[in-house]
Formats: sequence, C-alpha cells, structure tokens
Amino acid sequence: MSVEPFDRRPTHLTGEWTGENRLWLSPDQPARVSETTATITTAARDQGLLVHYTWKDEGAPQAGVILVQYTRKGVVTAAWTDAWHMSGTVMFCRGSIDGKGQIVVDGSYAAPPGPDWGWRIGLEPAGDDGFILRMFNMTPEGEVHPAVEAR
Repeated sequence: MSVEPFDRRPTHLTGEWTGENRLWLSPDQPARVSETTATITTAARDQGLLVHYTWKDEGAPQAGVILVQYTRKGVVTAAWTDAWHMSGTVMFCRGSIDGKGQIVVDGSYAAPPGPDWGWRIGLEPAGDDGFILRMFNMTPEGEVHPAVEAR
C-alpha cells in the first residue's frame, strides 16, 4: 500500500532544539523549571516524526521519546514514553493535526484504585524558529491541568 504525501506534515520541526522546560506536579504548585533539548527527525519515509527530548528534575537528567505517525486524513497516532512519567511503559495516543501543523493526541493511564486518567500531548509550531511541546493531565471528571511545557 502506498501513502500519498500529506501536505500538513510539520516536517519543518526537524532539527536540534534547546529551550526551557516547565514541569507541574500539581495545579496549585509552581512549575519546576530546567533547560530542555530536543532532536526531531522524520520517520517512516516522512510519514511521521520522532521526537527525542531531555530535561532535568531537581538536577537529575530525564529523557523521553514520542513517535508520531500521521495520515492524509489528518488522523494522528503516537507512542510516548519517558524516564520520569511512564515508569517503563509506553502510552499509545490518538488525535489529529490541524492545517497549521499543530498535533494533539490523547491517551490514558491507570491510576489505581480509581478510574483511568487522561493525558494529552500537543506539539505546536511556534514560528519559523521553534515549537512548543505541551502535556496535560486530565482527571476522570474532565478537568485539564498543565503538566509539562517545553519551548
């Protein structure tokens, strides 16, 4: 099966990036701020992106990976894992990409003894010289709280 080129793919995000990472442990606490790096490459014959990122939490180095795959119809799937949030597991997500190249995918994780919580990842172009990676915690009741913002 061949895949047609998809004209909204944010391939201009590829490259080496440095910036600032903010991590919120809860909505009522200030963010923990550290330097962040990201390397973004195309994947699967330009049908996706591979995002490798790093940051520090209280001086301890952390790292994560997001594999984003998109289709001509704007459907996006992603697999995400990182050393700090995921405890050795992979979260699978599904979402969309808009006409400006902004990717938003949602997944979920177990939060025993209660119901699963949601997790949202957004990858947004920010002009010609940057991007914003945002992650949100979503309570079972539908509240959305910032968890990570890397610029």
